[in-house]
Amino acid sequence: MIPILGVTEGRPVKRMHSGPAASRHANEAPDRSRFTRGAVRGPDVMKNVRHTMPVETRLLAIAADELRRHGPRHITVVGIADAAGMTHANVYRYFANKAALVDAVAGQWLRRMEATIADIADSPDPADDKLERLIQAWARIHRDLLKDDRNLFDVYCSATETSRPLIRKHRSRMRVLIDRVLDEGIATAKFDPRDREKAHAFVTDSVYRFINPLTVRLDADVPQDILDQRLATMIRVVLRALANGSV
Repeated sequence: MIPILGVTEGRPVKRMHSGPAASRHANEAPDRSRFTRGAVRGPDVMKNVRHTMPVETRLLAIAADELRRHGPRHITVVGIADAAGMTHANVYRYFANKAALVDAVAGQWLRRMEATIADIADSPDPADDKLERLIQAWARIHRDLLKDDRNLFDVYCSATETSRPLIRKHRSRMRVLIDRVLDEGIATAKFDPRDREKAHAFVTDSVYRFINPLTVRLDADVPQDILDQRLATMIRVVLRALANGSV
């Protein structure tokens, strides 16, 4: 089975087909505030928040800003400590080293994405509608991060390539959310798979290109409308296969 990967948060994105559900969600777009929440930009703003956040939250906000502006190779624990108004020794009370701090920034983003996916999985809509919107949001969140914060996206790619702990935990949490929607679809007769495990693998394998950071990065120069068309096609294939018991 290909691992499921996927990060990040937002409200359901627009649907790809017509019908009542399409009208309900057509004008909805990801709530990107969830992904910028806690992200503080620029040294002047840093000064204003030094003493208004819990220490760990403050360090993560500063590290996220430094990572966005300079990339992982050029940020230092000393620089982050200085921006936070503390000694670097104090930073080590919260994070073992720079790598742990950078991974914590990436992990924070992943949890925000998971929260968005959970919002969709827990919504009252039919399971097939939820699965479509979930996949669309999953893909859109990846593309947004690639466009908005390439340095953080590259950290995410590196963590994926080396299967670091934050990625393994993320995969497990995403699996739970996908399974929740599949189980609901089976219970309500929206889905009729022959094998639940194979159905899960089929879903994630079918849209792998759009939810894995490494393949998303390879498609960085592909026009968004083309990617949207390809994703819509794969979603139709997935929903049809789940409904007619092809998997």
